[in-house]
Amino acid sequence: MSFIQKYLIIINVVTFIIYAVDKYKAINKKRRISELTLYILGFLGGFFGSILAMILFRHKTKKFRFWFLNILYMVIWILFMWRFLWK
Repeated sequence: MSFIQKYLIIINVVTFIIYAVDKYKAINKKRRISELTLYILGFLGGFFGSILAMILFRHKTKKFRFWFLNILYMVIWILFMWRFLWK
């Protein structure tokens, strides 16, 4: 398994867990994780974990910006990997 594969697995698991924690905090009226942090995690490669958590936990699903940015990040990562890693 390559470094990039290991990295993407780790960042997606971490992102998924952070979304779960944020959903828990939202339900229990606790201090939340900032949206900027969630955006950054998606940008760093955690887009799959973000999308999966959004669907499974029904968290941030009504916010178009989260859907749009995570899909955009996924496209950027695919293009990056295609351009620099798969040639």
